[in-house]
Amino acid sequence: MTPVTRSDPADYHHVGNDRAIGQWLIVCAAMVLAMIVIGGITRLTESGLSIVYWRPVTGILPPLTGSAWQQAFEAYRTSPQYLQVNAGMTLAEFRTIFWWEYIHRAWGRLIGLVFFLPFVWYLVRGRVRPSLVPRLIFLFLLGGAQGLLGWYMVRSGLVDVPEVSQYRLAAHLSLAFLIYALLVWTGLSLVSPVTPVRADGVASRTRCLGLLALILVALTIFSGAFVAGTDAGLVFNTFPLMEGGLLPPGYFEHAAAPFEDHGTIQFHHRVLALVSIGAVAALWCQSRCLALAPRARMVANALMGMALLQVVLGITTLVLVVPVHAAACHQAGAVLLFTLLLWFLHEMRSAA
Repeated sequence: MTPVTRSDPADYHHVGNDRAIGQWLIVCAAMVLAMIVIGGITRLTESGLSIVYWRPVTGILPPLTGSAWQQAFEAYRTSPQYLQVNAGMTLAEFRTIFWWEYIHRAWGRLIGLVFFLPFVWYLVRGRVRPSLVPRLIFLFLLGGAQGLLGWYMVRSGLVDVPEVSQYRLAAHLSLAFLIYALLVWTGLSLVSPVTPVRADGVASRTRCLGLLALILVALTIFSGAFVAGTDAGLVFNTFPLMEGGLLPPGYFEHAAAPFEDHGTIQFHHRVLALVSIGAVAALWCQSRCLALAPRARMVANALMGMALLQVVLGITTLVLVVPVHAAACHQAGAVLLFTLLLWFLHEMRSAA
């Protein structure tokens, strides 16, 4: 066991500030978690195309008068979604889908403020250690890029076919998880710093297995974006078989278009999910061979429990034909599973 030498000894003077900054970043991460769930509900309720314009400044306030609501409704009535899917929708019905998309956008703006204002305050008062500044600036830029990517995604559903591109949706969700992961990891490193050690034997294998499980879960989440983006969860609503077979009908015929065919997309999501759960189970078993600290042991057990719950949520969402409440819980479960894997890997940095 050989301790890894810290590259910036001066950072030890910032321990108190580090903890406060770490707590702030974890609050931001919690807000991003909520944002991912809100975004999922917005998608599930088909509300994402209800606001047909992007006004970062003037769009902060919702319609406040009857005429303003009518104006927003008239703009929506020119959209492909209204003309092809929701023709005849009343103003009252429009308000319901409008509010989900508005909350989604407003929450994104709020995250930006909660990140930017404290960052400037900490920076001006000299409380941010220099080595951390580039990462925080990068996070802020990623947040801005996420807003642009969100509008780029919405635009794909405002022309001809009233469906957002599943590729843009997957990119939007992936960037959200990248931002979330950076916030969580940086926050944990500041709130609960550990002294990294070079691990050998079982500890080294456990770290590698944990990283593999994280990659598999991330791929499963990525594939889930395609399930959501193509409504692939509305077909083959049985488990474990798909119309009586392990493979969906015509699987090999659609092999060249794995992100287009509903059955193929859902099958790949199923396989990735099961492989991910297997990796988490193997990780948990491997961790039992280590003399982990109580907190690390707690995280490992919570990780295994969350993995099992996520399987139940996924199957329930499928067989019930994607009800909003079950699907939203399934998406939240994915974020929590991802979070616990990050936390476990962070704890394992000091295990040898």
